[in-house]
Amino acid sequence: MAGFSDIIGHEQIKAHLQNAITLDKISHAYIFNGPEASGKMMLAEAFAMALQCEADEGKPCLNCRSCKQAMDHNHPDIIYVSHEKPNTISVDDIREQINNDIVIKPYSSHRKIYIVDEAEKMNQQAQNALLKTIEEPPAYAVILLLTTNADSFLPTILSRCVSLNLKAVKAEVIQEYLMKKYQIPDYQANVCAAFSQGNVGKAVQLASSEEFGELKASVLQLMKRLSDIDISEMAAAVRQIAEYKLSINDYFDLMMVWFRDILYLKATNDVNGLIFKDEIYDIKNQAAKHSYQGIEKIIKALETAKMRISANVNFDLVIELLLLTIKEN
Repeated sequence: MAGFSDIIGHEQIKAHLQNAITLDKISHAYIFNGPEASGKMMLAEAFAMALQCEADEGKPCLNCRSCKQAMDHNHPDIIYVSHEKPNTISVDDIREQINNDIVIKPYSSHRKIYIVDEAEKMNQQAQNALLKTIEEPPAYAVILLLTTNADSFLPTILSRCVSLNLKAVKAEVIQEYLMKKYQIPDYQANVCAAFSQGNVGKAVQLASSEEFGELKASVLQLMKRLSDIDISEMAAAVRQIAEYKLSINDYFDLMMVWFRDILYLKATNDVNGLIFKDEIYDIKNQAAKHSYQGIEKIIKALETAKMRISANVNFDLVIELLLLTIKEN
């Protein structure tokens, strides 16, 4: 558990939460809406810790008994709502862990805070049960709903909560963070930051993932030699990609970044804007070989391949057609 200052990006949300504490205008329910690993839990925990902090400064002091309990995840008045079924938060989960518990006054603080992660998994009965509590909560209660899809909530829940939508963090901010915190070289941090699409958690996962390093190496090796592969070797190239079948969307996304770099260099001749900066020699060569129209066809073919894979079209056939399109253009 970290304080607000340890959270990368999301400055507007952090400012909103700190102002709410300072002005004592705390809502009884908040929705933190954003992609997986985007920082929802860090923001919710920092907010909960700040609300319970004995220093009462609008941010967690990290030194008082309450903050230390929160950091150790054993604060009696910060409750994490759990669920046994992997894909459902049931009405019983909400009744037992929130509705029946919320009537009991805080144990050691002046507030009682409930953190519901994966809140989009609440079924309709669970949402209706929660709605009754959100409509008439005790003055000391604060409910934090963390979700990847706020649209799954009933309109009546949405209207009674303060919604905080997490926006993508700038790539350069993520890159700098990875280099400073994890001592990652700039070219690797650049790829992870770009590929994370503004999601700090995903960037950290990628930076520390051996599998992602192997995936990237496989993509680059194939993209660099594809034009020299003859038709008889195509089956081997398909098998190479099939090794990463479970990560095929990431494989396609890395291919997309490769051709985006080729297109960018062809259009601007600016090496500073490249994601794969350490591959400049091969990117320059391919930018000279491919036409704008050809790159556009390849990018469309990648999007089509993604859709076909998700529609369960034959994997080998989809990959073979994609590779032939890249080779022809």
